[in-house]
Amino acid sequence: MDAYTALQVVWFVLISILWLGYFLLEGFDFGVGMLIRAVAHDKEERRAVLHTIGPIWDGNEVWLLVAGGATFAAFPQWYATLFSGFYLALFLILVGLIVRNVSFEFWGKIDSDSWRSRWEWALIFGSFMPALLWGVGWANIVHGVPIDAHHEYTGTLFDLLNPYALLGGLATLTLFLTHGAIFLNLRTTGEIGKRAKRIAATVAPVTAVVGIAFLTWTVASHRGGVDAGSAILAAVSALALIAAAILADRNPARAFAATGAAILTFFLALFVDLFPHTMVSSTSSAFDMTLNVSASSSYTLTVMTVVAVLLVPVVLVYQAWTYWVFRHRVSAEDFGEVRTPLDLIDKARGEHPGERPPEPAGPGS
Repeated sequence: MDAYTALQVVWFVLISILWLGYFLLEGFDFGVGMLIRAVAHDKEERRAVLHTIGPIWDGNEVWLLVAGGATFAAFPQWYATLFSGFYLALFLILVGLIVRNVSFEFWGKIDSDSWRSRWEWALIFGSFMPALLWGVGWANIVHGVPIDAHHEYTGTLFDLLNPYALLGGLATLTLFLTHGAIFLNLRTTGEIGKRAKRIAATVAPVTAVVGIAFLTWTVASHRGGVDAGSAILAAVSALALIAAAILADRNPARAFAATGAAILTFFLALFVDLFPHTMVSSTSSAFDMTLNVSASSSYTLTVMTVVAVLLVPVVLVYQAWTYWVFRHRVSAEDFGEVRTPLDLIDKARGEHPGERPPEPAGPGS
């Protein structure tokens, strides 16, 4: 196996953290999107559901953009093999994300039930596809795909749709669905919260069964025998999934913490299983891609480290502030005069929506 440097390990860890942050935060976004018609039965209720994630979904997607950019800069060979081999699957994910994001913006543009209904189904589709395909994709990365001596993917889309990968996709789909249902239970009141609670209590046990089955398969199929680190994390994830199933109908705050812990340890187990590889070849172990094979130069990694140290804390503080500002629960009754997240803040403060102090006059006014 090729030797790897400390900076290469640092950037593998940082990229892993970026993906963990993305799945933790975007996971409940996907769940909320998939559940919009199940938990909300009229325009006001659906507007309330959209407002639970409306101010934060785009900030959550920053984690994906940074993870992709960091992979391109730190491990260009990994990026090249991954994006060329998984091109169609990643294209489908991108289509889903675009459709989902557009639906947030277009849902309220026309006061028509049929117009809103079409964008609600678009939101469901755009949330379902990434939630499923991210699991399929990462399962394939860990389990191995056909890669030749030139580090080029030699398979087809159907090679990615193997039983193990499909189980991984089902695991992430149900996990994000449960995460989103519990999030809605925490962020809403009234009938929306009650319906979300019932869905969470129903789906969480299924999630536990599917997730544990996938993690068991992952640990058992590791090349060279069971990896201790991955096995421990998989066990912790399994316990978190069981806890979420037990708590979903009892304590939504603890259940949400459990699903969050399950997501983090679920994907962390995959990254530990993958290390020190970036891509595993099912053709021959001699064609596996290691950190050293995939990485940029030491100078590039050093410059990237300095930039990350300076800018990442700023991003984290800004996103934390956003979550704090939009922390209040919402309900259908809030949305008679509410049209924007700022109106919702006004109402939470006891002010009339839209009645804010006028902006100070600028020069020349």
